[in-house]
Amino acid sequence: MRGNLRQLFVYFILVGALSLVSVFISPSFALDVPALTGRVVDLAQVLPAEVAASLTNDLEAHETKTGNQVVVLILPSLEGEPIESFSHLVSTTWKLGQKGTDNGVLLLIALRERKVRIEVGYGLEGTLTDLRSAHIIRQEIVPHFRAGDLPGGIAAGVQAILGMIEGTYKAEEVRHAPGQEPTSFEYLIVGIVVGTLAGLVLSHGLPRSRVLIGGLLAFFIAQAATVGLGLAAAGVTAFLLWLILQAGRGQGGGWGEGIMMGPGGGFGDSFGGGGFSGGGGGFGGGGASGDW
Repeated sequence: MRGNLRQLFVYFILVGALSLVSVFISPSFALDVPALTGRVVDLAQVLPAEVAASLTNDLEAHETKTGNQVVVLILPSLEGEPIESFSHLVSTTWKLGQKGTDNGVLLLIALRERKVRIEVGYGLEGTLTDLRSAHIIRQEIVPHFRAGDLPGGIAAGVQAILGMIEGTYKAEEVRHAPGQEPTSFEYLIVGIVVGTLAGLVLSHGLPRSRVLIGGLLAFFIAQAATVGLGLAAAGVTAFLLWLILQAGRGQGGGWGEGIMMGPGGGFGDSFGGGGFSGGGGGFGGGGASGDW
């Protein structure tokens, strides 16, 4: 039994090491995370001064009232970066929201790519759900943008986000439409299921590598949402495979021989500008994206 535990420990170390390598190699962002200089960071200079000031006052009042921290970032371009991964990078680098409650939100607009995303912290995912975020983008922001009214769309989006959190904005829940971006939870479940099946089927003849293969595949599927979910999927998948294969071994076979399977198929905590900084909140990839 001690030998099995040591073997499992080695597999987990390998999965974690390869996952960390993936973290440092794949997200080589050409675009730097900008400094957090205020609640509205307009690097594209599209907001009139009075609109930016009004939004800042509304966001500050909301944070004072609820503790939630909502920030707007407007970029001239993503410079080739996917909006989902860069938005998550900005949110976690800025640490929006409060530590322990994770109640931060980022509204990111990229002008050249004509893309918009609402990134939601862990603590607000139950209120500002993926579907509700998508509704705000489609119904409140995009119509203004398509009409050439960028300030109006940003203001409408901010008011809808604040209203949704405070319970004053009522958006009819929409069903998961074809082509809509999968949720973070869906990425996690698909990663675990596919990784587990792959660990049992694809590594036939290499029994001692099944946990590693399944865990890695689960990671690479779920990390499409966030790296954290990828690591979680890898860990859960490796543990499930170990349990299943141990059960098969206990029935007298080798690793998995008792299983019957059919055919298968530069950052910091805060940025001091203007005396405003994040409070240590965390993000798991919740939210929605859209374009216009």
